Amino acid sequence: MLVMKNFRVFFLALLLLLASPVARCQSDSDAEGREAAEEVVADLGIVGEDVQDFGDGSYSPAPGVDTVCVFPKNSARLITAGEETELLVGMKNDGEATVNIIAIKASVHLPFDHRLQVQNLSTQGFNNATVPASAQATFPYIFAVSKFLQPGTFDLVGTIIYEIDQNPYQNTFYNGTIEVVEAGAFLSIESVFLVTLAIALLVLLGIWIRGQIQNLSKKTKRAPKVEVGTKTTDASLDEWLQGTAYTQSLANKSKKKK
Repeated sequence: MLVMKNFRVFFLALLLLLASPVARCQSDSDAEGREAAEEVVADLGIVGEDVQDFGDGSYSPAPGVDTVCVFPKNSARLITAGEETELLVGMKNDGEATVNIIAIKASVHLPFDHRLQVQNLSTQGFNNATVPASAQATFPYIFAVSKFLQPGTFDLVGTIIYEIDQNPYQNTFYNGTIEVVEAGAFLSIESVFLVTLAIALLVLLGIWIRGQIQNLSKKTKRAPKVEVGTKTTDASLDEWLQGTAYTQSLANKSKKKK
């Protein structure tokens, strides 16, 4: 019995010794993964909304700097009210100096008048984001329109602000329409109206076709019937034909019958 107990203790100790390097390896790999993720975030230097307020001032774009905008997996530009939406801002620097990205901001306007601003969206700042000369880079921008915003078509104006040699510039990377939809709504108000209108037109068409069929059936019933009876000869016609070969043939026929 004593030998068996000693064997069990030895076996458990051996298992602990073999398991400890594996645990150390797993903890080291997890720590390395976290450090790598932190390094990726630090490369972009996204600092959220706690950035400098640029006010209503506008800057001119720098020569040789071009921007584009892409809505990933959302070519229809459908924006769900109250939910976050991501777009990507691409910048190409054909200049000779490095571009330091400061912030990205956007706002929502009425489509018929940009002076009427519906919502001022969040400003996303950057700390370490740069675009070297003769290079290009892509920056994410996450925004959310108000959940109380009425569904419909609006204009989105997006701007990226940057510095070159400590001089501020800005480019408008997007100035176009977006479609705001309700969260969890399968049909918008316009869709419901169009469906109702289509149903009403179909009902009216059915009523018109039914009326045409009823009118056609009534006309068929009112058509005069052709009666087949004995033939009568008009007296004036007999006087006109009297003495002709036709009356003589009729007389001969009547004599033969007698």
